[in-house]
Amino acid sequence: MLRRHWLAAVLLLAGLALRALAQIAYRPALFYIDSTRYLYHADGNDPVGYRLPLKIILIFSSINEVAVVQHLLGLALAVALYWILLRRGCPRWLAALAIAPVLLDAYQLQIEQTIMPDVWFEALIVAGIAVLLWRPRPGWRAVIAAGILLGSSATIRQVGEILLLPALAYVLLTAGGWRRRAGYAAAACAAFVVPILGYSSLSYALTGHFWLSHSGATSTYGRMAAAADCRRLRLPADERGLCPTPAQQATGPDQLEHSPRSPLRPYYAHLPSGEASRLVADFNRQVLTQQPLNAARGVGRDALKLFALTRTTSPGDTPISRWQFQDSYPTYPPHASRQVIAAAGRSLGGGGPAVNRPLAAFLRGYQLRGGYTPGPLLAVAALAGLIGSASLARRRRTAQPNQDALPGQPDQDALPGQPDQDALPGQPDQDALPGQPDQDALPGRQAATACFGFFATSVAVLVTSDLFQFSWRYQLPALVTLPPAGALGIAVIIRAAGARRAVRTSRAGRTA
Repeated sequence: MLRRHWLAAVLLLAGLALRALAQIAYRPALFYIDSTRYLYHADGNDPVGYRLPLKIILIFSSINEVAVVQHLLGLALAVALYWILLRRGCPRWLAALAIAPVLLDAYQLQIEQTIMPDVWFEALIVAGIAVLLWRPRPGWRAVIAAGILLGSSATIRQVGEILLLPALAYVLLTAGGWRRRAGYAAAACAAFVVPILGYSSLSYALTGHFWLSHSGATSTYGRMAAAADCRRLRLPADERGLCPTPAQQATGPDQLEHSPRSPLRPYYAHLPSGEASRLVADFNRQVLTQQPLNAARGVGRDALKLFALTRTTSPGDTPISRWQFQDSYPTYPPHASRQVIAAAGRSLGGGGPAVNRPLAAFLRGYQLRGGYTPGPLLAVAALAGLIGSASLARRRRTAQPNQDALPGQPDQDALPGQPDQDALPGQPDQDALPGQPDQDALPGRQAATACFGFFATSVAVLVTSDLFQFSWRYQLPALVTLPPAGALGIAVIIRAAGARRAVRTSRAGRTA
């Protein structure tokens, strides 16, 4: 097995070594601004489903072991992605390259070392996709399990609510006849809602509020205020104060939402919360309806930052330094000051804040000098994923038997002499003509549908995150969705090129 999968094994070993260095370099696990709210039930905007795995780990160990578990989870993500890619017909070398980003990207390492929920969010995304993609056609149990896993991601980060759409699209694409499509879609929706309803019900029992999080109108205010052209915006008099000055707009969506100097603050300081939220929501609606292109341009500019050659902080962005290793132990007063971290180390185990400077300097140098996934590589993966997904439309149009094929000729999507090692006996294709093979069981279509699953998930979660604000932290799900989509897209392109060569060779032989 090591001989066959040597490249993946080498990358996995390198990822393990980097994670061991991060674990030794910082004690206890790194804290961010929001870390204390997960440890001590402090208030905040995001859902707090992360508290569940955090509590389970802390019952048996200390804060340091939280990072250990998260590092192991990062390695498990790579292994799961690798096997899914192989099952869907991706060559071993290409599947190995697709998992390199999640194994070697220093921003992924840093977030795994931090008391933050992001790696668990990635894990639920990958688990949901893996369950759906394990067989050419997912069955009832797979659809329900994937719905529960993807719905659970919304209890970790609320942006996970959008994952219902790509899951539904995949189910409708692969389910077969329209009755099965309708039944599977209903099952996926019901399963997706179960963990969200459970979380909200528990929230109601504990706080009296039936919601996933406290975020409301203010979560989109930063984006809308940054995009607004207040000179041309028609607003009621009681909403004019929400228009930022040019200097305030230059601080970006994050500061417009959270800064004490934001135009929001006087409203929530002097008005009842419900009235302030109503005014803010109407302001957001006015900007979106009167100046939709301004908002779209802001989202588009931020979405393209993922594909930049280097990772830097643009004016108005959340500082990228928050997601970079530092030479000293990083703190973010008052929520993650040295005193708070020391107190957590004493009460939960792990010791006070300390750093191994040589190792920290190495990790920082690695991260700043190219130890991350280059934006152009992600752009290539996105393009290949788009091409692989788009090939499904062509395959649907050409699903009739190939009139040019010789009797008994093997499937043109398969490489010459290569049997389909990954295909499992599938359910019959409800849309197929009598005697026609199940199109979804063909190797080329397996790769294309899996490519669509990863690509649609990536677009959904990344674009939805950018609708609110840009942060390099929110781009991390790209590491577990775009490279696999790109690898599968390239596999589809390789198979298509091989099929065309086989057809030309066959026609040339008959002509001769």
